[in-house]
Amino acid sequence: MPSLGAKILGILLYMIPWSDSLRFGNHLFIKYPFIQIIQIPALPIILIEKSIPLGNFLLFLAIFIGIVRNSKISYFLRFNALQSLLINIGVIIVSFVFEILFSSFYSSLIVRTLSSTLLITLFSMIVYCVWSCTQGNEPDLPMISEATKMQL
Repeated sequence: MPSLGAKILGILLYMIPWSDSLRFGNHLFIKYPFIQIIQIPALPIILIEKSIPLGNFLLFLAIFIGIVRNSKISYFLRFNALQSLLINIGVIIVSFVFEILFSSFYSSLIVRTLSSTLLITLFSMIVYCVWSCTQGNEPDLPMISEATKMQL
């Protein structure tokens, strides 16, 4: 059973992909301002990333080298750190695809629907991962968890 500190750090690690996925909710946040409350858990990560030059990259390296590749840290924490980084990489790739393919159609119904669906899907994934961490279990996401286990 993981310690309370490991559970809390595991939960905080999932705020990294959550902070990057908030850009998909711009249309929802404008139309439904009360939904902006879901941004609050990601604010510390956003502040860290914005206040340090190359904050995203440095945070990624610090977690990857400091937690994932450190065999002295528990498997539970290493697993959650790597899984959150893999989710974050997926979010970044999808963001680039959105910018490249849909930049000229930014306000079209299809793009708003896709981005809102992505935000809701990512929100569900993060909530599931956070819930699993509070229970002391490894979140089992198809393909992502398998890739995580292969790397550890």
